[in-house]
Parts: sequence; structure tokens; C-alpha cells
Amino acid sequence: MAVPISQAWTVATYVLGQKLKGRKRFPLVTMLEPLFRCNLACAGCGKIQYPAHILKQELTAEECFRAVEESGTPMVSIPGGEPLLHPEIDKIVAGLVARKKYVYMCTNALLLKEKLHLFHPSKYLSFSVHLDGQREHHDFSVCREGGYDIALEGIKAAIAAGFRVTTNTTLFDGADPNSVRAFFDELMEVGVEGMMVAPGYTYEKAPDQRHFLGRARSRRLFRSILSNRKKSWKFNASPMYMEFLMGKREFTCTPWGMPAYSVFGWQKPCYLLQDGYTDTFQELIDTTDWSNYGTESGNPKCANCMVHSGYEASGIYYTFGSFRGLIDTAIAVFFDAYQDKGARDLLNEPVKPVHSFNPLIQIETKVNVVETQGTTA
Repeated sequence: MAVPISQAWTVATYVLGQKLKGRKRFPLVTMLEPLFRCNLACAGCGKIQYPAHILKQELTAEECFRAVEESGTPMVSIPGGEPLLHPEIDKIVAGLVARKKYVYMCTNALLLKEKLHLFHPSKYLSFSVHLDGQREHHDFSVCREGGYDIALEGIKAAIAAGFRVTTNTTLFDGADPNSVRAFFDELMEVGVEGMMVAPGYTYEKAPDQRHFLGRARSRRLFRSILSNRKKSWKFNASPMYMEFLMGKREFTCTPWGMPAYSVFGWQKPCYLLQDGYTDTFQELIDTTDWSNYGTESGNPKCANCMVHSGYEASGIYYTFGSFRGLIDTAIAVFFDAYQDKGARDLLNEPVKPVHSFNPLIQIETKVNVVETQGTTA
């Protein structure tokens, strides 16, 4: 298990406390987006396609604190954009750590080594580094040659300085399961605390619309990757969510589990979809028609989604929802090899992406990034 005992205990007591209060819908992680600017332009990303006047905007530290206090979650994820471009990111992180929130600061790590001095090691802070696979695959996915090596330098520097470091990997159609498994070995050798992996979401605004995975192909891919697991691998994810990815469980989406707050306000209904915004978290809960979302709703935007922002909380809610859930999770924790001959055979099959004759789109890497003090290339 890659999560510190103190964090696991905090989350467990929080969830049980919410259930004892009879709350039907409650959040687990606040997805705090202080800005949308980024120093990458990944082909599968749908978060940075905004006009310049939006990319210049950012949340203040005080606005970030109010949002987190309003949601009341024990954990905060800070995605983007690239959070390290925010001029107050050190103040934001320090303020959340002072409030004893477990913070996952997401970053592509291109600036991590340079800005590491702005932060202080703490059990409440983890750098969650976006790496999409081994060197060649990652660089191609993020449309930046040399990006993997820079990120790896940042990871090593952070670990050496005593910081918690986890990774976040997004997989698309055509991913080579053997390469992904070798990538896991590389991350463990470097010393990361835990790994998170999920299929990419079909963002409408993403430049590359050809390489998102359907549900059946996602399950096949994750079964081949996550079965016959090595003891050295450590994952920063709910065991139940990982079984969901492997096709061993079915969960309904819980979009309120990881609500998103940005310069627009609280986003309806989740981190991935943009069906409106509210000024308060309670308004988000009360005015969103939740029956319109999730695969069971028939909403085409939700049809293939298996992303952690919709289903990680579902797995945790299942764990603490019944005695059966606790037993299933305990079994998954202590018997996590998932021996599977069929999955092993899948590793010997040639990779056959649906769009094998249409390679992943390569975007020009010279992306203009709007800084608060000017513009840099």
C-alpha cells in the first residue's frame, strides 16, 4: 500500500463520519484548478484550449483556501494547467498543508527542479508527476522531446530532498502493456511512493480524437497490465478502483466525489465535463441533476469514461459502505498478485490499436505560455 497510514486513517475516519451523518453525497478530494495555463500542449488534453484572457486568469491563495474549506475534504488535488506557473503556488500549498490537508500537487515536472526550493517536505504534500510511459512514449504523448528526462530529473531531486513523489499516467489506444509494465519497474527503481494509472477521457476539445479508449478496450488493456502484478509495484489508488479498471467490478460514477473548482467557480458536474458552474459547493450538490451523468444515464459524454475522478471515490465509498466492501478491499490489499494466465497471454499478442494507421497527433512544441509578468516561449 503506497499511502501513509496517517493519510489512510484520516480518509477512513472522514468517510465513516460522513456516513454516520447520513450524507448521501459527499466529496472526497477537491480538484483545485488555480489556473489553466500550461507549458505543454498535449494532444489528448482538453483543459488548456481557452482564449488568452482566460489563460491569464488565476485563483488567489485566499480563493483557494475558501473553496477547500467550503468542500471540507481531507484531500486536495491541484491540477491545471501547470500549477508551478502560478506565482502564489508556494503560498497556496503552504496554506493547505497548514490546514492539514493532504495535497497532491500535479505537475509535468518541467519546472519542478527549478522551483523545489519554494516548498518544504511534509507528510501532507506529494508531488504528483504526470508521466505517460517510457521515454519515447511520454515525449510523444506530451508533444515535447526531452520532457521525460527533465521530469525524471525533477523526480529524483524531489525524492533526494525528502519530498513525497507519486506519478499519474494516462493511457490511450495503442499503449503497449509490456512497455507500461517496464515503465512501472523504472518508477519503482527511482523511488516514487506510488503510481496512479487511468485511461484518458474523451475531451471534446482535445486535438487528438482518435486515440481515446472505449470501455471494452480499456478493460482488456488494464487486465493485461495490472494482472500478474510484481510485488515491488506500489499504486496510489483504491484497490477497488483498480479492479474496476481490470473489469473485475462494476461501479456507478460518483462525480460529486471529486468536485472541481476553478476561476469559473464550482464546475458541473465533475472535473471532466463543463455543463455550467455554481458559486458555492452546496449549490453544486443541490442544483445538479446527477441522474444525467454516468454510463447508466445514457449520456454519450459518459459512455466510455473510466477515469479516477469519477470512479476512484466510487471504489472508496464501496469499501466503507458495508462489511462486504471492507472484506473485499482487505483481500485485494493482501492478495494483490492477480495471477491470470489469460492476461499473461495478452502480453504476447501484438499491439493492435484501432487507429494504427493514424499515429498520435504531434503538436508543435513551441507553445506560447502566458506568464503574469509577460510572455515566454
